[in-house]
Amino acid sequence: MSELRLMAVHAHPDDESSKGAATTARYAAEGVRVMVVTLTGGERGDILNPAMDLPEVRERLAEIRRDEMAKAAKILGVEHRWLGFVDSGLPEGDPPPPLPEGCLATVPLEEPVRELVRLVREFKPHVMTTYDENGGYPHPDHIRCHQVSVAAFEAAGDYVLFPEAGEPWNVLKLYYTHGFLRQRMQLLQDEFAKHGQQGPFEKWLKHWDPDNDIFAKRVTTRVECAKYFPVRDDALRAHATQIDPNGDFFRAPIEWQQRLWPTEEYELARSRVPVSLPETDLFAGIEDV
Repeated sequence: MSELRLMAVHAHPDDESSKGAATTARYAAEGVRVMVVTLTGGERGDILNPAMDLPEVRERLAEIRRDEMAKAAKILGVEHRWLGFVDSGLPEGDPPPPLPEGCLATVPLEEPVRELVRLVREFKPHVMTTYDENGGYPHPDHIRCHQVSVAAFEAAGDYVLFPEAGEPWNVLKLYYTHGFLRQRMQLLQDEFAKHGQQGPFEKWLKHWDPDNDIFAKRVTTRVECAKYFPVRDDALRAHATQIDPNGDFFRAPIEWQQRLWPTEEYELARSRVPVSLPETDLFAGIEDV
């Protein structure tokens, strides 16, 4: 095909740099048109980098996160569009408080689906990526992102649905990202031990049931992208309000990660083309269409 196109749908600015970022950077570098779609502005996100937790930053958080997103998109080499919905925040408490009125997770599902269908029909991606039904982790916006993405994948090619949103377009494949894998974390933790160091992942591993192995049960597709791990990390650091550059995420040397686990993982959730699993390319089967 003369031009391949990939659309990665995310809930908040910074998600695109922590979930599948090396994959999108690789495809963009290889000439694929890649568009990241961010459903919300991240207005209710916490400031997770102590160095950025300042009154003047809190007052301008929405504006700053937009700037951070622009920097990250440039680093990854991708196009970017905002869908324009409001961050739902992560409610805390027992029971948790109700979600804010008008946020992404409370507006009728049809509203964000219509806007994403409009973008799909405009950009015409061959492949979409998003989160699984648990949102990767159960943030209300991540779960909503899954719902919106799956509904838009199905609706974009249906001429009856959202006729005002452009000419129908059938996306050929839909994937869920699976970046938070116990097996990968254990490999890195063991590597720290081999070097006589205390790894940063013990607190997660001890509460993680080894029998609940997403890698074995759900991963269908592994994309080799180790060359782009430094690009991924640079894009992640661009989200300075969200990412502590001295945090656990950056503890494992890039060289270890490239050697021990040089891929990013996906689950093929829908396909309109014949496939042969497992895969090593999100576009497998599409080139012959």
